[in-house]
This record gives sequence, C-alpha cells and structure tokens, in this order.
Amino acid sequence: MSASFQCISPVDGRVYVERPLANASAIEAALAKSVAAGAGWRATPLDERRAVLTRAVEVFIAKGVEIAQELTWQMGRPSGQTPGEVRGFADRATHMIAIAPDALADLQPAAKDGFRRFIRREPHGVVFVIAPWNYPYLTSVNAVIPALLAGNTVLLKHSHQTPLCAERYAEAFREAGLPEGVFQFLHMTHADTETAMRDARVGYVAFTGSVAGGRAVQHALSDRFIGAGLELGGKDPAYVRADADLAHAVENLVDGAFFNSGQSCCGIERIYVHDSLYDRFVDGFVALTKQYRLGDPTRADTNLGPMVRGQAADFVRGQIAEAVQQGARALIAPQDFAADQKASPYLAPQVLVDVSHKMRIMSEETFGPAIGIMKVSGDDEAIRLMNDSEYGLTAALWTRDADTAARLGAQLETGTVFMNRCDYLDPALAWTGVKNSGRGCTLSSVGFEQLTRPKSFHLRVAT
Repeated sequence: MSASFQCISPVDGRVYVERPLANASAIEAALAKSVAAGAGWRATPLDERRAVLTRAVEVFIAKGVEIAQELTWQMGRPSGQTPGEVRGFADRATHMIAIAPDALADLQPAAKDGFRRFIRREPHGVVFVIAPWNYPYLTSVNAVIPALLAGNTVLLKHSHQTPLCAERYAEAFREAGLPEGVFQFLHMTHADTETAMRDARVGYVAFTGSVAGGRAVQHALSDRFIGAGLELGGKDPAYVRADADLAHAVENLVDGAFFNSGQSCCGIERIYVHDSLYDRFVDGFVALTKQYRLGDPTRADTNLGPMVRGQAADFVRGQIAEAVQQGARALIAPQDFAADQKASPYLAPQVLVDVSHKMRIMSEETFGPAIGIMKVSGDDEAIRLMNDSEYGLTAALWTRDADTAARLGAQLETGTVFMNRCDYLDPALAWTGVKNSGRGCTLSSVGFEQLTRPKSFHLRVAT
C-alpha cells in the first residue's frame, strides 16, 4: 500500500481530501513522460500552443464556482473572496497568452552586411513548479502558463493543503486538448521533491514559499547549473505621508493587512504614519478592523476566515504576546470576536502600537492578521525604517504626489513600489523580490526570460 497524505480543512478540522503520495516509480515515469512529450510540444507553433492554453483557461473559468468552493474548504478563505482568485488566474493567464508572440519573438540586433544574426528564446525542457497553499492558483499560474507557452513541459508539485488545485489544472488541460505528458502533477514528500530537483532531466525550478524552502531549493540545486526562480517571504511596509487621502489609506491598508487572514507574501505587515495623521489613522484603522466578521468562511457574511492551521495561528499569537510583553499596546480585544479560540485556526485580527523594530512583530514575517503601526516624522525616517528589513518584496506609499512617490520609490529596497494601493500583482509588470524575498522574476515580458534560455544564431550569408 502506498503512503498517503491528508488535507485537514481549517474550516472544521475534518479530513477534506486524502491522496496517495507518488512513489519512486511514479516519479520516474512522470519525468520520462515529460521529456518524451517535450520535443513535440516545443515543435508546436506558438499560435497552436496559445489556442490550447486559451481553451484551458475557458474550461477553468466555466468551473469557477466549484473551484472557488474547494478553495474555501482547503485553505479557509471566505467564500465571498475565493471567486476573486479564479478571476485573477484568468487575468494573468490571458495576459501572458496575449503578450507571448512579442515576448518570445527573436531578438534582432542591428543589420550587418553579409550576416544574418538573431537571438532565439529556447525552452529549458522540463520546468518543475513547486507551489504553496495561500494563493494556490495565483502563485502557480505565474510559472505554469508562461512555461508552457515558451515550449517547456511542466511538472507541478502543489501543497498538500491544496491538492485539488493541481488536479484542476490537469482537468482543464486535458479537456482543452493539451498533448499527454506536457503537463503533469505529482503529490510528493519533501524528500522526493528534492530528489526530483536534482534529476538531470529537470531544466528549471520555479518555487514559491518560505525563505527556508528557498534555501532548500538552492541546496538541492547546488551541484547543478540550472536556474531557479525563488518567490519567498515578505515583511511588506506601507508609509502614509502627510498629504495622503486618509480615508482611502485606512480602507485599503486594513484590507492589505487582513485579507486572506494576512496570509499573503505581499500583504502589509508594518505601517509607518506621518505624525500629523497618526492618531486619526490609528483610530480609523481600529474602527474598521472592529467591523470584521471572523467565523465560518462558508457563510456569506464572513469576511475573515481561519488561518490555515492552529499552529500557524499560535505562531501569530506568540508574536503578539511577546510584543505586548516588550511594551506594545494591543488595541483589539480578542473577546470581541466570538470565533477566536486559542489553539485553533480562528484568530481575531490585532492592531499594535508603541512598537519598535526590536520586536519580532516588526521584523519577522507574521503571515497572519496582526499589524504594527509606528509614528514617523517624515520621509527620511520612513524610508530608513521601510528598508530596515531582511525582506524586499513590495512597499506601498500613500500620497497625492506621484513625482514624490517615484522619488521615494527609487530609494526603497523592494521589487515593487506601489502608490495608493497594495497587495496586488499587475501581470504587465515584473513580479520579483530582493534580499530574502527571493530572486528571479515572473509575469510580464521579463518573466518569459526566466523560463527560456537565449540561443544566438550567427549566419554568414555572403563572402
């Protein structure tokens, strides 16, 4: 009997999905099939690849209601919010399909008499995608669709918390007519995942997950000369300048901190507010936070669901308790949220003031519904504190002055700078991080560069 794993739903603690783990022979068969399918897929004209993938997106959207419901049960996001992930998946996939002809076109240097010269983007071969549970489609689509567009085959290993997502991909591709073996998924142990990465048939690894997971990927590939895209953690800051639209900043930053129960790599985890707005900002932030409804995510009136598991919620509880012991003030009474239960995934949101960067709540990734807010005297102090982090995924500036936002953004050590918004990916822009937030890039035309290698053609056509 083969080993198996269980997806325990954070909604009610029951076993929602149980699946067998791939054994060594299944992994070997999948790798062999990926390689065998590669030549035919690579030779398929781009227009045909685009047509197949467009059909797959249409199949996916047509089943969006069921897919959204599954998401709620697998990872706990409220049912009123999970349909947004289906739409986001479609938007990103559609954009990457649309820009593929230009992004994958040969690069032509200046003409040179007697020569034909160009640079072609060649697929890596087998792209191994390792995806997380928190945004299971929005993270994986960044690599899966462009990898296939570029002529690669894809092997997907999804989180054991969201196994149905891998199966939904396979279902959509099968119904769209994608040739067998071009896309496959495997439910695997961590050890087998590392072994597969080391296999010579894997040409590129696209990983989204924790910093520790990213280090494990680098270690597994240390003896290989292949690329790896690493989209890791964040401790993303926001700065509310003196000229900000206060109501807009409050509304958007509460959402940026607490959407998906704060389980977003690019969610807002620390906020710096100009002293002229600080008191009003904190009052507004707390008032709006108190309006959240924590509870059963399958209910239509719930807008804050459980965290993925009790241990994750306990980690956040520990950060909060430690900060309070060190002098922070917690402005939300957990007892005001009836569903909040110790040792359970259900955790009330928390707003902390009188915080400092000596506290883990302001320096260590929280990945939960807790936020620290600090008062600053101006731009210089805000930029210094925003950059005082081992992470660098996104940063958000709240101001009415776009020129100032661009100037300050140039000083920020992040992959993306937002003005008057946060916690969002625009597929036309490169999604990337610096420092411990990772390396590489997905989305935009630049994302295709990661999933291909350049091959130069230098043809003498006359003597």
